[in-house]
Amino acid sequence: MIPTVSVTRYVTPLREGGSLPGIVEADDLGTYVCKFRGAGQGLRVLVAEVVVGELARRLGLRTPRLVALELDPEIARYEADEEVQDLLNASPGLNLGVDFLPGAFGFDGDVPVGSDLAARVLWLDAFVANVDRSWRNPNLLVWHRDLWVIDHGAALYFHHGWPGGALLKDGAADRFAAQPWNAADHVLLQHVGDLAAVDARVRDELDASVFAEVLAEVPDEWLEPVPGAETPDAVRAAYVAFLVARLGSRAWLPDGVPA
Repeated sequence: MIPTVSVTRYVTPLREGGSLPGIVEADDLGTYVCKFRGAGQGLRVLVAEVVVGELARRLGLRTPRLVALELDPEIARYEADEEVQDLLNASPGLNLGVDFLPGAFGFDGDVPVGSDLAARVLWLDAFVANVDRSWRNPNLLVWHRDLWVIDHGAALYFHHGWPGGALLKDGAADRFAAQPWNAADHVLLQHVGDLAAVDARVRDELDASVFAEVLAEVPDEWLEPVPGAETPDAVRAAYVAFLVARLGSRAWLPDGVPA
């Protein structure tokens, strides 16, 4: 599992998006962006953050280190903001910590991006069906002149249907495998070179064992039981099955990418 550390101080909210993440300090002396389990999007967003972030790391993309943040709601007593108090009180237990990159700034298109790097980012987003890497919300940072990918909670949309029984339907993984993905709004589209060549290389770096390693990083308590997968290990196996099916298809690989 990703390392677990304890929150020692809530520093300040990041008022971006609807989930109200916050900057916190932890007992390992680290500073993290905390994504709260009590936010409206639920635990599956945290699962997507870990799965896609760890896949990115295995594909050679820079992404901040992830930890599980143990939060004691007693910290809320020292916060004057009632909205922050409510969020802290709703988030006891393990939350997601994303290593804070001091001085990083958002990608604005002026930083040189190699075509192989851009193609790997686009390939990953297509593979995990990430809809949140457009100019409206690039979810890219530049830190020490390097590009870092962040914020993957919008990916792996299929798991939001699992509580309603979607996992029990025949061919569920195959339907995700065949689902196309539109690259038209992708922030790095014009930087991408030979996507087909990158596709061939990246596929050799991923398989069922890699997916299983990535899912092992997710804390058990974030893997909520659903019809057809009532234990954390069964939920992990479902994710692996969906990712293996996606890897076995090319239907989702976008057409019309500049070569």
